[in-house]
Amino acid sequence: MLALLLPTGLYAKDGYATADEKFYTQFNKVKSYKVAVQKKVKKKKRTKRRLSRKQRRLAQQRKVARLINQDYFNASGPLSVASKKALVVNQLTGEVIYGKNSHQVTPIASVTKLMTAMVALDAYLPMNDYLVIGSADVDHLKNTRSRLRVGAVLRRDQLVELSLMSSENRAAAALSRYYPGGRPAFIHAMNTKAALLGMQDTRFFDSSGLDSRNVSTASDLVKLVNAAYQYPEIRQYTTTAVDYVHVNGAHNPLKYVNTNLLVRQDNDWLIGISKTGYIREAGRCLVMQASIDNVPMVIVLLDSNGKYTRLGDANRVRKWYAYHRERRLTMLEEAQSNRVQ
Repeated sequence: MLALLLPTGLYAKDGYATADEKFYTQFNKVKSYKVAVQKKVKKKKRTKRRLSRKQRRLAQQRKVARLINQDYFNASGPLSVASKKALVVNQLTGEVIYGKNSHQVTPIASVTKLMTAMVALDAYLPMNDYLVIGSADVDHLKNTRSRLRVGAVLRRDQLVELSLMSSENRAAAALSRYYPGGRPAFIHAMNTKAALLGMQDTRFFDSSGLDSRNVSTASDLVKLVNAAYQYPEIRQYTTTAVDYVHVNGAHNPLKYVNTNLLVRQDNDWLIGISKTGYIREAGRCLVMQASIDNVPMVIVLLDSNGKYTRLGDANRVRKWYAYHRERRLTMLEEAQSNRVQ
């Protein structure tokens, strides 16, 4: 109000016609300056958050890399894994390399989907048939999420791939629903197949593995992996790192990645078949067929606690076996050279 009462001529020399003009001009300058400062502060905060996310992501990548490389693991000592049940078998000879509670019955989560894929393939149904995800395929037991919405249309071979590679529960549910005789006939076929394979301690109650009554043992799962390895489609789908699937003719495809980080990472693993699984009752599970030092092995790791424990266990198995095999070969060569002398 004081500025409004001052004589007009006092402001003429400053280039302002009136006191009001000078007041509001300076006020707007201050306001603009404050707005500019606030924008800079917000920009700095966004940059800081972005860098923080990047740093966390890099730290996570370094952590995973340490697990994959396992440079700190002393392979010369006895082999020990953190998984509560485990079995490592030479696929060619059947020799047990390592065992831990291998006959203890336990839920197997999405490892179930290996049997789901075999039963679906054994039916010799047209792989190019289009199937629709229905409300009956939605998980109401564990309330898991899915990017396959009700009404999504995919080919049968795509459902097999997604159920194996990305452990897509609705894909596995749809495969069982479209089986001749419906879901009950599919579950019966799963249990019949298990019995034929000699999996005496294995029972199936659903096709996705969300039901904790789906149980088996590490010993039985070695038989499951060996049987699944005979299917080229299962070998291909379980070792695909990433794939893009068009749903309902959408322009932008959905990106799916393999649930096994060892498949996705660029490392020296030679994996022939792979399947992960997790529900709270089963812990984190991993079954694989992989070549270690040119020897095909079946690795079963069940009921791991940490997110990366099963990966660390797999790498310990690989490094331990490679170290001791090389040592045995060296001893044999030395023994043969001594005989010659």
